[in-house]
Amino acid sequence: MNYGMHISSSGALTSMYRMDTLTNNLANVNTVGFKPDTPYTRQRDAVRIEDNLPHLDSNPLLEQLGAGVQLAPTRTDFSQGSLRSSGNVFDVAISGEGFLAVHSESSGETAEFNLTRDGRLGLDSSGKLVMTSSGKPVLNIANSPIYLDDSKDVLISTDGTITQDGDVVARLKLIDVPDKTKLTKAGEGLFRMHADALANIRPATGLIKQGMVESSAVDEIKALMQVQAAASDVRTNLAMVGYHDQLLDQAINRLGRVS
Repeated sequence: MNYGMHISSSGALTSMYRMDTLTNNLANVNTVGFKPDTPYTRQRDAVRIEDNLPHLDSNPLLEQLGAGVQLAPTRTDFSQGSLRSSGNVFDVAISGEGFLAVHSESSGETAEFNLTRDGRLGLDSSGKLVMTSSGKPVLNIANSPIYLDDSKDVLISTDGTITQDGDVVARLKLIDVPDKTKLTKAGEGLFRMHADALANIRPATGLIKQGMVESSAVDEIKALMQVQAAASDVRTNLAMVGYHDQLLDQAINRLGRVS
């Protein structure tokens, strides 16, 4: 294969993935509790090295050029977004480290609950405290759903304790995961936790703020600039693919022509 075309096409595919990821961040600039993803890339080793063929003859000049770029694992930025008032007494935001626990079906490889920073909460028809975005039940410290009386005032303290008319009725399950690489996005503002991370979870150090929600952690201006840069990389690499195709066409149809 044409070496230059290989490098350019690899760069184009990598840049397309970066653009998709960064565009998704930008699209969620107003999504409550959203955490942006950062697509990383790394230099790809020369084919001889990548295929572990150290004794294979190679062209030193081509190896100096490298073999283009390829994707590295994408990481999620868990930086906290700004907190803002929502006017809903059931809404909560976490100031600091930690997540709310939300009911989930365990698959054996994942925990029996998901995690979220989306604190838009409300009561369903049965009085169960649920996420308003998905209807999934929020859990207490016993991993059970929380039921509240809609006719009584609700007070949620900074440690997640819920009281109604002076009586403690529940306490929100608030946990933190030190190794956040064990978390994967599950959609609807949720994070899925691998079962092997359960042994290392710890109580959250963050404080509950009632009547507030956490804004998206996406920096709108930065995200827009990143999308534009990725789009420029795509155009440049695709243009280089076209140039190499033209050179190959000339090599076949002109230089190789017998006069």
